[in-house]
Amino acid sequence: MTTLTHRSRRSEPAVERRSQEEDADQGGYPPDDDERDSKDLRLTLMEEILLLGLKDKEGYTSFWNDCISSGLRGCILIELALRGRIQLEPATMRKRRLLDRKVLFKSEAPTGDVLLDEALKHIKATEPPESVQSWIELLTGETWNPLKLHFQIRNVRERLAKNLVEKGILTTEKQNFLLFDMTTHPVTNTTEKQRLMKRVQDSLLERWVNDPHRMEQRMLALILLAHASDVLENVLTPLTDEQYETASTRSRTLLDCNPDAEGTKAQACEMIWAVMAAFGKA
Repeated sequence: MTTLTHRSRRSEPAVERRSQEEDADQGGYPPDDDERDSKDLRLTLMEEILLLGLKDKEGYTSFWNDCISSGLRGCILIELALRGRIQLEPATMRKRRLLDRKVLFKSEAPTGDVLLDEALKHIKATEPPESVQSWIELLTGETWNPLKLHFQIRNVRERLAKNLVEKGILTTEKQNFLLFDMTTHPVTNTTEKQRLMKRVQDSLLERWVNDPHRMEQRMLALILLAHASDVLENVLTPLTDEQYETASTRSRTLLDCNPDAEGTKAQACEMIWAVMAAFGKA
């Protein structure tokens, strides 16, 4: 079961409603405004990144995209931090760099999302704690330590796609690729995807504030993660040449920020910048 439902729904299970209220208190979702109306679906960062990466008709991500797997694991860490479930250990004189600080368990309140709760369970049970970069590698399965292979979260894209099928955004089909059959998930609700793309485009154009700390945190995370997952180009390609140049330049100003410097500023979400530091180092 997932917490992400139509905002217009009036009846929700008690646990789901409680987890949503806690997420709102922690800044997990933006407040209602003219960007997000009652018809919008609440999607996790993982679901949004996958949706941006999927080919609408074909229903799969580019075979050349080798970044999205680690990008989706970065989404998990940021989502958990925005929902108040994890945090970075406090900075000290010896450990001031974001990548030197460990990820600490903060709250075991269920998120209502299976993937998030699975990762949270791993983080809670791990002693000594691991760094952001280590967790991205562990959750992706990129470790040479056989004792830590159980931390890998498997079939993330397929599980996310099923979530989006349940929400009426994707459908499920079988396609034949010469030697094998592959399950694909074409986009059926193009309106929802277009709405998502327009939100990202507007944040880099009409709603541009020229300061990452004045941006809504989930949107900042979405832009940075879209780049790390190599799907941001999909959002910018439909723009006119002039708009594309402007949006690309502005996104680059965000990507060129120093994560360690930005993470220390007031109101900053340290986990967003720590994840970006990990991808920058990689």
